[in-house]
Amino acid sequence: MSNLFVAAGLEKDAPRPLADRLRPTKLDEVAGQDHLVGPDGILTRLIASGSLGSLIFWGPPGTGKTTLARLLAHETTLHFEPISAIFSGVADLKKVFEAARGRRMSGQGTLLFVDEIHRFNRSQQDAFLPVMEDGTITLIGATTENPSFELNAALLSRARVLTFRALDEAAIERLLTRAEEVEGKPLPLDPDARAALLAMADGDGRASLTLAEEIWRSAKPGEIFDTATLAEVVQRRAPIYDKSEDGHYNLISALHKSIRGSDPDAALYYLARMLDAGENPLFLGRRLVRMAVEDIGMADPQALVVANAAKDAYDFLGTPEGELALAQAAVYLATAPKSNAVYTAWKSALRVAKEGGSLMPPKTILNAPTKLMGNEGYGKGYRYDHDEPDAFSGQNYFPEKIGRRQFYEPVERGFERDIKKRLEYWAKLRAERGE
Repeated sequence: MSNLFVAAGLEKDAPRPLADRLRPTKLDEVAGQDHLVGPDGILTRLIASGSLGSLIFWGPPGTGKTTLARLLAHETTLHFEPISAIFSGVADLKKVFEAARGRRMSGQGTLLFVDEIHRFNRSQQDAFLPVMEDGTITLIGATTENPSFELNAALLSRARVLTFRALDEAAIERLLTRAEEVEGKPLPLDPDARAALLAMADGDGRASLTLAEEIWRSAKPGEIFDTATLAEVVQRRAPIYDKSEDGHYNLISALHKSIRGSDPDAALYYLARMLDAGENPLFLGRRLVRMAVEDIGMADPQALVVANAAKDAYDFLGTPEGELALAQAAVYLATAPKSNAVYTAWKSALRVAKEGGSLMPPKTILNAPTKLMGNEGYGKGYRYDHDEPDAFSGQNYFPEKIGRRQFYEPVERGFERDIKKRLEYWAKLRAERGE
């Protein structure tokens, strides 16, 4: 809002969203974050100590990160300077830092609030380090992303990460009650519709107030919405989920672990959550293929075939028919016997291969296409397994320097039970033949 607009007093007549009008003015009005601002909250203790320090606010949208930063500036008498990493660059940061240095010389500190701080690249994040170290600014960065992945280690080492929680239904209910007091009228909802509204907010306080505004605007005088009418009016808010952000990784992790844990119902639920939120189905198909080889492997070799077929079926059919193929694969994988023996064996073999370097295989098992190579012993003493008893020679195939190793240890589940018996039989023959 421009200064002329404010000076003319027109800001009083400007429309302000309900969420803005209900923005807390005191710490004890912040909803759903008692672990931070309650009587024994972390921020309450930091303020009482007189030493705030730089902080990173991490949490879902609409949980009060920006509001709390503003209140902290007031509580500590610091000058509040807000910027957004989406709209700011290095030049903007330099201006902010210079202004902060000027305030510091006159005896006032600066609380620099950086919204979406994870949007700054690594070099931009490094720009904060000297002004944090010399006390020019107290940084509060807000992010919806996991700071461990998105922020520099050097920046994290100079700031404390505080986690904001999605608002529970009790906190959302308190917000709606305050909104009704400010508006001077109740929400035109029956009890079931009100409960549905709490669920639609999905832990986002700002979203709950935006939905409330939509309801008041849409209701005719004396009209009371039931659940069905509410869904029509607000068109059901999209799930909290960003395909490139934490929601994406949280849900794919939940899907993977549900399949690994042999729970087909949970697997279907998380698969449905991701598809409903707009996840790329072929990404899910690729992840199902990975689960087939990582968590099932040779316990059921058909799992890879089924997962690949589901991916191809979706590619052929598209939405919505192809989604059923992904669901079928998820159920198959969840109910299949589990083994990570191949996965574990591969990691072990890869480690030994990297550690061993360019070791020569035994000359016995190498071809000798030239006379010179034959004279050097290439292929000498090789035993053709099909000509051996039980079609098994038992000879050593490892480089002599590292000797025989065992990486693959099948489990007593599914098809690997048969493989284990076969390997034990070959080990017995090898021992009998002194190999």
